[in-house]
Amino acid sequence: MTADALREPVLEFAFEIRVAVAEDLPVGRGPDERLTFAPIVGGTVDGPLLRGEVLPGGGDWYVERGSTCQLDARYLLRAEDGSVIDIVNRGYYRPTADPEAPYYRTAPVFQTDAPEHRWLAEHQFLGLAREEDEQICIRVFVVR
Repeated sequence: MTADALREPVLEFAFEIRVAVAEDLPVGRGPDERLTFAPIVGGTVDGPLLRGEVLPGGGDWYVERGSTCQLDARYLLRAEDGSVIDIVNRGYYRPTADPEAPYYRTAPVFQTDAPEHRWLAEHQFLGLAREEDEQICIRVFVVR
């Protein structure tokens, strides 16, 4: 394998997902952790490579260990053309020295049979997340 084959990745902004969630539901506690479920009730998808909506249903199961949350969300998107896209979005949240900029990163994986959106199931993505206006906002970048 040549060095050219291992070049630095390039991130291209694809779209932003804005997810609305209902009240958290505590699930259980372990000796050093807490499991919680946040139901997803809707939202939007908007950007240069995909536009649509977040369908109600699904949710985010997250485990808090100390000051770090391990996230595991699964829900559906509907593209403007009506295609349905499954998303599994895993990642981490933890505070940093700058309270305005916590570490909030995800790695979304998409599945769909829609030919026009097949590219979603054939690429790696990186999500940079934040809370804004009582929604979880995830700026999704495709790794080129």
